[in-house]
Amino acid sequence: MLSSMPMGGGGKNNRLSALYQSLCSEDQQTLMAFAEFLKQRSSLKKESQSQQLQLPGNIERPQQESVVAAIRRLSSCYPMLEKETLLHETSDLMSSHVLKGRGATEVIDDLEELFTTRYDAYRKQLEQD
Repeated sequence: MLSSMPMGGGGKNNRLSALYQSLCSEDQQTLMAFAEFLKQRSSLKKESQSQQLQLPGNIERPQQESVVAAIRRLSSCYPMLEKETLLHETSDLMSSHVLKGRGATEVIDDLEELFTTRYDAYRKQLEQD
């Protein structure tokens, strides 16, 4: 029923509840079906908006940058990429710097290539869908 639906809006909630209560049972069901339709349509709109191609940000690479700062910079430039899919490769590159002594510049170059490659795959996937 409508009274069990979480809603904000104070006066709007009271007005909607009063309107709902004043309807016959059949019209109440129709109102609920319409509300469910609107909710589903809203969800589809959000989904289709998230499926639109997002362009990467353009934060220039500083002359002196740590690997951690580079990861933060690239993550903010490419917010559309799923972090979970990047986590393994990013942590491998970070480990090669911290544990194996690989140079920061070389690791950052590899990180930039990784993010660019993943963005290209993201773009191609959206073009196919």
